[in-house]
Amino acid sequence: MKKILLALSMLGTLAVASAPAGAQISENGPYYALPSWDQQIPAATRFIVLTDWSSAAVLDRETGLVWQQAPATTTFLWVDAIFACREVLVGNRRSWRLPSYEELTSLLDGTQSNPALPAGNPFQGIGATDLFWTATLDESNQAAAYFVQIASATTFQTAIMGSNLFRAWCVRTGSAVTNPPY
Repeated sequence: MKKILLALSMLGTLAVASAPAGAQISENGPYYALPSWDQQIPAATRFIVLTDWSSAAVLDRETGLVWQQAPATTTFLWVDAIFACREVLVGNRRSWRLPSYEELTSLLDGTQSNPALPAGNPFQGIGATDLFWTATLDESNQAAAYFVQIASATTFQTAIMGSNLFRAWCVRTGSAVTNPPY
């Protein structure tokens, strides 16, 4: 009898422990932070405004990245953009960073322009002419870094870090990615 009770108790514990974790989001349904790089998710379900972050952050279910919903309109030199992301408080949380070129361009949609963001996305305060720094250095010129113009989905541009002023669109993730040395 004790063995049967022990077995039932263990099964009950496994059932509770294997239930999916929930989080408060702006949409009904389970919260999955795992990226789906093998899928193209429509904007209506790809982006989730995180209400438990005061609706100031957006989860991209396709990449697993969390973005500022409305990046600051201030422009920065490159190194100042890195520091601005490190110091920003979004949804009462720190640990933000400047995105890599690949991360920032993953938001772009080749079927859209001016801005080239997916139709129906929840981001705010982003215009077609806005330029955003990335943490990615120019491989052929270590005094330059990549930036992205949101107007089009095809942008491979670099600028001198110490003389150009662009915006910073900060990202947050659980990976150990760090900004390059400067």
